[in-house]
Amino acid sequence: MTNSITIRRPDDWHVHLRDGAMLQGVVGYTARQFARAIVMPNLTPPVTDVARGIAYRERILAAVPADMDFTPLMTAYLTDNSDPAELVRGHAEGVFTAAKLYPAGATTNSDSGVTDVANIRGVLEAMAEAGMPLCVHGEVTSADVDIFDREAVFIDRSLAPLIRDLPELKVIFEHLTSEEGVQFVEGAGANVAATITPQHLHINRNAMLVGGIRPHAYCLPVAKREKHRLALRKAATSGSAKFFLGTDSAPHAREAKESACGCAGIFNAPFALESYLAVFEEEGALGRFEGFASLHGPAFYGMPVNEETVTLERVECTVPASIDAGAAELVPFHAGETLRWRFAG
Repeated sequence: MTNSITIRRPDDWHVHLRDGAMLQGVVGYTARQFARAIVMPNLTPPVTDVARGIAYRERILAAVPADMDFTPLMTAYLTDNSDPAELVRGHAEGVFTAAKLYPAGATTNSDSGVTDVANIRGVLEAMAEAGMPLCVHGEVTSADVDIFDREAVFIDRSLAPLIRDLPELKVIFEHLTSEEGVQFVEGAGANVAATITPQHLHINRNAMLVGGIRPHAYCLPVAKREKHRLALRKAATSGSAKFFLGTDSAPHAREAKESACGCAGIFNAPFALESYLAVFEEEGALGRFEGFASLHGPAFYGMPVNEETVTLERVECTVPASIDAGAAELVPFHAGETLRWRFAG
């Protein structure tokens, strides 16, 4: 039995660090485990231009604990009116690693997002020419489409046509949640990859709905049927370089999650690697964990792997029922559960 595992230090290719007091309270959890992270731009107001990208990066770096080495990789928030020249300049100057496509109204702070992919065709063409990756929240928002079908419909209506028309555009299908999504990514060219969260590997929609409404299991895209969870576990642990780690850790204050209209998002940063590793062990794929966590993401983004290493030990680790983040009380993923692995640094 393996009692410890040492891998190249991982990166988180999708995280929400928020801003202000919440940023101060949560950034250390990500920086403790990950060397770099793709930081989402859905603030209020959103990070839409180079100046805002630089300012947000400076706020993040100022909030990182002094004993931690962490690099935030910034993203630009796409709107119907995004300026292609501004985005390409931000990418060339090292401010923006990628741009983020939020369909308007799809998730938290996405109301300023894109109403129709056709509206940003010029932006996407410029990004493709510049080699700037596109991160995608892959859901339609039409009221006539069932929430559990919105990822599959987005593939058919928007993503498949986009990749057909712009095969040189590098696309990351973020927080994949469906069997259809897995099949699409597997069948797409080398320019398409996907991130997978820990929660979508652990829970299906029963976690939200059985025994009462459980708001701390609610995120967007929502967890789906068991067949989708199993397809995601198979993909993540397959060794395919098309799939890599992206937590989509998204903190909200406890009272906001437990309100009459609970916010979407799961705060998984404090025990992210322990959560992922539990899945790889259950699937008999410990030998493939480093690829998923540390190698596939840098390869797709065209970045070097991290030279440092981290170690996880087979020691039981109890997740607290809540975490005081200073700005708010947060309920972490796996709250009250005991995980089989512990991050040793």
